[in-house]
Amino acid sequence: MRVAVAGTFDVLHDGHRALINRAFEIGGHVSVGITSDRMASQKRENPIPLSIRMSALEKFLSGMKGNWEIFVIDDIYGPKENMDSVDVLVVSEETLPNGKKLNEERKSRGVPPLEFSVVPLVMASDGSKISSKGILEGRYGKDGDADVPDISVGSLNPVKTEAVRAVMEKIYGNVRITSVDVESGVPEQPFEKDVRQGAVNRAKSALGNHEMSVGIEAGVFELEDGLYDIQYCAVFDNKGMLTIGMGSGFRYPDDISASVREGKTVSDAIRDLYGREDIGKKGGAIGLLTDGLLNRKELTEQSIMAAMVPRISDSLGY
Repeated sequence: MRVAVAGTFDVLHDGHRALINRAFEIGGHVSVGITSDRMASQKRENPIPLSIRMSALEKFLSGMKGNWEIFVIDDIYGPKENMDSVDVLVVSEETLPNGKKLNEERKSRGVPPLEFSVVPLVMASDGSKISSKGILEGRYGKDGDADVPDISVGSLNPVKTEAVRAVMEKIYGNVRITSVDVESGVPEQPFEKDVRQGAVNRAKSALGNHEMSVGIEAGVFELEDGLYDIQYCAVFDNKGMLTIGMGSGFRYPDDISASVREGKTVSDAIRDLYGREDIGKKGGAIGLLTDGLLNRKELTEQSIMAAMVPRISDSLGY
């Protein structure tokens, strides 16, 4: 029996896991649809890029026993080549109406209707259903529990936010992450010492009533053989402790370096030279320059983990 389940999977939470687990319980082959960036942007102004959502979904599915595939959907019906062979659709109580619309569309083409397996909503500790929206607003963690470390990020950039989430979950387990719109206090294209200062400014401005805050700033440095990108992370807490870390640096190609030296930002230089828009909210310059072998989220995670080293070592008694 072929079973399908679909979603945006902004943040893969316990509600999503319940749907996917049901699919594997009843199906010999599980097809998982994930919304495209275009479709996701219809629901949220600043969606998490598909590459990040896809990576988290693949990691979860790799631990499941059974055959599975992932395909990208651009509407509620999904690609016919994937969906027409499906027998059962796993839905929540909220998404059941979309399943009924899908059956109407199948009927119009003479395709047998889907059976539905309806999974009850998973509730958060505040009495609401667990949702990616609630998690992204910092109301609770992925399991719906609000009684977990409360951490803010001094940026609305989803790549930075999800990098912080990934690192802090490795260290603390479940966490609450809140994105806060703050100013870096440094030029749009930071050079040299401004990069560290921008990270510190972001972290301190974002703390508010949170237990801990994270500021991340990438900028350029003139080194012996060219212009390098280095990312700084600052972590500040409500006890006044500040720790700093850096990620791996990489050298920009000469055409980008020349444009930046003339006064352009890295993003503007990449847009003008390569026609790529909003690179900072996707794979970043490193994703473009390595053809996806390393992306900005992974590079950002390095700087965050580096900034957490003193806190981890202190807790271990070193």
